[in-house]
Amino acid sequence: MKYLLIFTLFIALASCQKIDLSTKKIKMLTSPVESNTSLPFLKVGEDQQLYLSWVVENKEQAQLKYALMKEEGIWSASAIASGEDWFVNWADYPSINIDQKGNKLSHYLAKSTSGTYSYDINLTLSRAIDNWSESFIPHQDKTPTEHGFVSVIPSVNSFIVAWLDGRNTGGESHESHGHQGAMTLRTATIDLNGHLSDEVELDNRVCDCCQTSGAITSNGPIFVYRDRSEDEIRDIAIVRRINGAWTIPKSIYHDQWKIAGCPVNGPRIAAQGSQVVVAWFSAPESKPQVKLIFSNDAGATFGKPLLIDGEHSLGRVDVAIDEEGIAYVSWLSSIENKSEIKAIAANSDGIIGQSIIIAETSPSRSSGFPQMELFKNELYFAWTTTAEDASHIQMAKITL
Repeated sequence: MKYLLIFTLFIALASCQKIDLSTKKIKMLTSPVESNTSLPFLKVGEDQQLYLSWVVENKEQAQLKYALMKEEGIWSASAIASGEDWFVNWADYPSINIDQKGNKLSHYLAKSTSGTYSYDINLTLSRAIDNWSESFIPHQDKTPTEHGFVSVIPSVNSFIVAWLDGRNTGGESHESHGHQGAMTLRTATIDLNGHLSDEVELDNRVCDCCQTSGAITSNGPIFVYRDRSEDEIRDIAIVRRINGAWTIPKSIYHDQWKIAGCPVNGPRIAAQGSQVVVAWFSAPESKPQVKLIFSNDAGATFGKPLLIDGEHSLGRVDVAIDEEGIAYVSWLSSIENKSEIKAIAANSDGIIGQSIIIAETSPSRSSGFPQMELFKNELYFAWTTTAEDASHIQMAKITL
């Protein structure tokens, strides 16, 4: 028994050392993108392939492209859509999502009127080949208001889409929301022919411009987002679809962050079966924090959150989880006008090892939201760098 305990302790310590990211080497990768690019979105599809999407801008138009990684340094790139009337925003980035059969659903934003904050979500489908459909809009209100911050969950022969919907705001600016109606969270299901069904309101009052995030669990789909109470408490909430019906919104943790305006800093979620992990930024009493929280019952309940970073955190988080329940968190940190993309490992018992600096970057909006995905025992990162009024996407990886 004594030797068994020693052996078990040795295995546990070796495992923790294996995933201490501060002991790993960062390898810079060749990015498949050209110059004047930004808004990377990194995604491991349900087909178990790694994808990257991004936006190319010039004076005439914007274009959404994507690439599939064939092997390290070799990508197959192609265009998804382009337009002259797009709404291109540093925080509300387009995406690509892929089901088990390779069917793809992408989204981008296009202006609906000349108003500053008047734009629609545009979806486009590809049935396992690069033959993208005409774009279509998932919201049916036809109001000249804000619609964006989309999350997509691939399902069986369909995609479940959630978004922030401004149909009740009635205004052309964020400031008007307090005098009109509130921003809402809505969802709909899109089949492979582009037909919409099950459109429903999930929450009638949410934060105006924080990213949403979704995942599929052993009990079904779930979405997380930043909520907004009547007295301006903006904590992270969750909704789950159980037996075909969406649950009432519920806070995952009561930060009690009271803030009069939107912080533009949404949560990210990842799941493996019944294991769920959520990372988010908060700043109660003006104390910036990045937190991580675990659930072992598909998001029904959560434990006590871990403080990943405090004092210097800027948020802009991402998260991944492996089959062993180890979570990996990335975020932006800033000290003395120097910003860094950091990452660390943790499990439900606590933080493992030390954080690692992936790269230096700008704290400005132009640097956007760094992306991270766990793919075949490697952590991949993508982010936007800016220099001399030009932007470019860089990539790196850590082998676990």
